[in-house]
Amino acid sequence: MAASKVEAAVLVGFLVLMGITTLSEGTLSKSLFKRISRINKEGPFLGVVVPNAFEMNPLLESSSFVADERFPYLDFAGRRFRMGRIENEKIILVMTGLGMMNAGLTTQLLLTLFRVKGVVHFGIAGNANTKLQIGDVTIPHYWAHTGLWNWQRYGDGPDDELALESNGDYTRRIGYLKLSDYNNDTKDGIVSENLLNNIWYQPEEIFPVDGYPEIRQHAFWVPVDKHYFSIARKLEGMKLEGCINSTTCLPRKPVVTRVRRGSSANIFVDNAAYRNFLNSKFNVTPIDMESSAVALVCLQSKTPFIAFRALSDLAGGGSSLSNEASIFSTLAAQNAVLVVAKFISLLFS
Repeated sequence: MAASKVEAAVLVGFLVLMGITTLSEGTLSKSLFKRISRINKEGPFLGVVVPNAFEMNPLLESSSFVADERFPYLDFAGRRFRMGRIENEKIILVMTGLGMMNAGLTTQLLLTLFRVKGVVHFGIAGNANTKLQIGDVTIPHYWAHTGLWNWQRYGDGPDDELALESNGDYTRRIGYLKLSDYNNDTKDGIVSENLLNNIWYQPEEIFPVDGYPEIRQHAFWVPVDKHYFSIARKLEGMKLEGCINSTTCLPRKPVVTRVRRGSSANIFVDNAAYRNFLNSKFNVTPIDMESSAVALVCLQSKTPFIAFRALSDLAGGGSSLSNEASIFSTLAAQNAVLVVAKFISLLFS
């Protein structure tokens, strides 16, 4: 057991012994502490983290998942932690809810309450890579939160220092989005200026468990676990679903593929221009709203992590007449479940 897990177990035991049952999330009974302790005696577990019910339900309904008979679930802080097995491996499954805050909070609860040896995250995503199609399941090597910005004042440019850059709060190292590049109007072939100016992408502040308290580090591109990513290579060539019914099928059979990068932010991207920017600037394929939050929490906790995202729409790159997500999200979610179950079977075989 990692040092942080030992410390967590000791803390829980101490609180029970002293009768201290009030934490920041509310009042916890001794019986709940004891139940968590009994569950952890069955560990360690693989944590499986999923954003929403329509992404989670295909797993719950599949033959790959078997609920634990003694401890089928534990409810805490608005989350339901489901104990069971996937391909005979002990897991704890939890749904986060939409967005970065929910994903980060839920992952931290998972790692704090339970003996977790690794985290597998899955769901659906928008696609920014023109070489791939809806239904494909992507496995990025790196994840970044692309929603943390320094919005530069009008009149300043790339050579001007950002506000609070000098003391290390912000940086120009990662790059920026020049909003005037996307103006619709030009004069004599020259793009006019834009009062919104430039957005500079920023790394997250992190505080690793093995670091010094309150001494920040920075992270933008967060790598998935090397071993997990190596095992994921064996998934390429899997057969996936390509039709939602007898008349509606994708142009080709979906594939599983490892890609370079994925990005997350509290933004549902349905805009072709921004989709293309993320791909050209950062070499991003899947665009979602949770994966990077899970990655950052696991990075701080030194917990192995990997994410699988099935492409459900073109992030604004498709027809203006309809959004593909409403048609293919169910198929994409099912493909993600198939891949995750196979991955877990390979990981511990």
